[in-house]
Amino acid sequence: MKELRRQRVFDLLKGKDESLVNGEVNVKGWVRTKRGNKNVAFIALNDGSIIHNIQVVVEVQSFGNDEMLKKITTGACISVNGKLVESKGSGQNVEILAHEIELYGTADAETYPLQKKGHSLEFLREIAHLRPRTNTFGAIFRIRHALAFAIHKYYNDKGFYYLHTPIITGSDAEGAGAMFRVTTLDLHNVPTTPEGKIDFQQDFFGKETNLTVSGQLEGELGALALSNIYTFGPTFRAENSNTTRHLAEFWMIEPEMAFYDINDNQDLAEDFLKYLIGYVLENCADDLEFLQKMYDKELIERLQFVTSNTFERLSYTAAIEILEKSGEKFEFPVKWGVDLQSEHERYLVEKHFKKPVILTDYPRDIKAFYMKQNDDGKTVRAMDVLFPKIGEIIGGSQREENYDKLVSRIKEMGIPEKDVWWYLETRKFGTAPHSGFGLGFERLMLFITGMGNIRDVIPFPRAPLNAEF
Repeated sequence: MKELRRQRVFDLLKGKDESLVNGEVNVKGWVRTKRGNKNVAFIALNDGSIIHNIQVVVEVQSFGNDEMLKKITTGACISVNGKLVESKGSGQNVEILAHEIELYGTADAETYPLQKKGHSLEFLREIAHLRPRTNTFGAIFRIRHALAFAIHKYYNDKGFYYLHTPIITGSDAEGAGAMFRVTTLDLHNVPTTPEGKIDFQQDFFGKETNLTVSGQLEGELGALALSNIYTFGPTFRAENSNTTRHLAEFWMIEPEMAFYDINDNQDLAEDFLKYLIGYVLENCADDLEFLQKMYDKELIERLQFVTSNTFERLSYTAAIEILEKSGEKFEFPVKWGVDLQSEHERYLVEKHFKKPVILTDYPRDIKAFYMKQNDDGKTVRAMDVLFPKIGEIIGGSQREENYDKLVSRIKEMGIPEKDVWWYLETRKFGTAPHSGFGLGFERLMLFITGMGNIRDVIPFPRAPLNAEF
């Protein structure tokens, strides 16, 4: 087979190099469909670079190896040399008249799971090793890449530094308690102390360690030296939850900024979200249009709704008053001091304000120890950003920089000082006002793709009893 430089299907269909038309090109990819008759075959080929396939036209009689053509079925991988010509059919500008075909790998029509169309998302979760080859998951994973790139570009352009916080940690940032333990101890012969407890001093790190639930606390250390940092990495929670909104392994974006108050924090969160959604609207139009057609008819309109509206800002107390006077029959009753549920958040966004909402000044009793306490003694400078359909998309706060107040809060919540001594020391040596927030990457992916299950926006979901791939 003649060696030619491979061209991406994306570049050919988008006309990136018009000089290639009427010239010989090479494409490689996986067969989506093959149809035709004894004289001509039409192969829809896709290499993952774009949602659309390129059509390969094969004059059967010009290929002496008819047996090879029979092996080219859905799922097979091939390399094609041919002439790139203007397409005679509708739907695409160009197609390839094949001269040579090399069959890299067959896909038996009887056993290939994706031979037929119309598989359920539930079935595709069972074959996570193959589902990226479908149109749906090709679109989702291209958007995931674009979104990850946009996150790094946004913060780089704003002068933030990307800080790699540890995955293995001895602290629990959220106080959640549902963490995965990291150990090298022999589970069949666990060493114990004279009191009968596990002797973690014999473990690899000499203490109890876990997979992190958040990079925030370590991120604050970076911000109190570099001013503006962000983390973007995997986090883990061992909640035994099998809902459409929970994963055991997920990714978080957590910026931390020295000299930012709660208002600066809100400004950054709004600007950040609008930038990310705008970036995907501009750079992933084909994939968004496909997902809108197949899964969510209002998807693009809802994304534009976020980018075109100024977020409404109000206090938790004001939000409670609105909810109490709404006349709505909520599943979870509303009163001051309760943690808002998704139904409450969506009412505020979708029915009352009809725009994204940022709530601030939550009751201190329902928030984490590190949030800055307000002078009223009842609330903290927390903030949640609320979106249509999904509810909370970002949670953050101005952090407590006062040493005495932070120590008092830690004692009040029963957190051992020996576990966070290093965190407290930043309040003793050159403390400064600072703020930050956390954005769940997969939750944002749910919003941007319109998918209904969080397991469908990450390549290999980790959930209870699910770590196959």
